[in-house]
Amino acid sequence: MDKNRKEPAPVIQLSSIKAACGNCGLKDLCLPLGLSSQDLDALESIVQRRRKVKRGEQLFSMGDPLGALYAVRSGAFKSSELLDDGRVQVTGFHLSGELLGIDAIGDERHPGSAEALETSEVCELPYAKLETLAREIPGLQHQLLRLMSGEIAREGALLMMLGKMNAEERLLACLLNFSQRQQRLGFSGTSFRLHMSRQDIGDYLGLALETVSRLFSRFQEERLIAVCGKHVEIENMDGLQRRLGVSAGGSQHARGSL
Repeated sequence: MDKNRKEPAPVIQLSSIKAACGNCGLKDLCLPLGLSSQDLDALESIVQRRRKVKRGEQLFSMGDPLGALYAVRSGAFKSSELLDDGRVQVTGFHLSGELLGIDAIGDERHPGSAEALETSEVCELPYAKLETLAREIPGLQHQLLRLMSGEIAREGALLMMLGKMNAEERLLACLLNFSQRQQRLGFSGTSFRLHMSRQDIGDYLGLALETVSRLFSRFQEERLIAVCGKHVEIENMDGLQRRLGVSAGGSQHARGSL
C-alpha cells in the first residue's frame, strides 16, 4: 500500500449539514430576526438539518402530520390544495427567507402540499422543539406570531384577488408582489426571474393558461413589462401601479407574500 497516497476527502451529504443561523444571509428575514446571540445559539441547536429538495419533489403532502416547519434557504416552492371538484388550487409561492408549514399548526396536519419549483434547500425545524423553545424565548415567540400573521394575510390577499379583481388586475398585483419580495431579498425589483410556470400562475390566480399568456403579451405590447422566458423586466413601474390604482409606496392589493 502506498503510504504517500492521500485518501479522498469524505463526501458530505447536503441533508446532513447542520444549519448555522448566525452565518446565514437570510437571518434578518427568517426566524432569527431580532434574536440575541444567546437566543440564536438556542435556535441553532434545534435546527435539525439543511435539506435539499429537487425540482418537482414534495417537501410534504396533503394530510401529512405536522412534524416540522421549513425555512426556505434557497430556491422556491409552491403550495397547493385539492378542491372538492378535483381541481388543484395553488395557494402560494414561497421564496428564500420564508417559512413553510405554518398553516398546519392548527390541525397538526398539512392542509395541502409543498413542491419545489427548482432545486431548493430548506432548514428543517422540528415543531415540538420549536414550540418549547418559543415559550422560553419571547423574541422567538413574537417571530412565530409575525409569520403566522403573514400566513393569514396571504390567505386574505388570495381571497380578495379571486373575489374582487378582474383577470388583468390579478396578474398585475401578482407581478408587483414578486417585485416587492425580490427587493426584500436585496435584489432588483424591476428585473427578476419567475420561478413558476404560466400554468402555476394561472392555478394561483384562478385564470386559464391561455388568459395568463394573453395578458403577458398585452402587457408587453403596452410596454409595461418585457418578458424573455421566465425573466421579467418591469419597464414602467409607475404605469403598472397606476393600472392598479396604487401609489408608488404600494397598496393593499400587492402587500403580503403571495
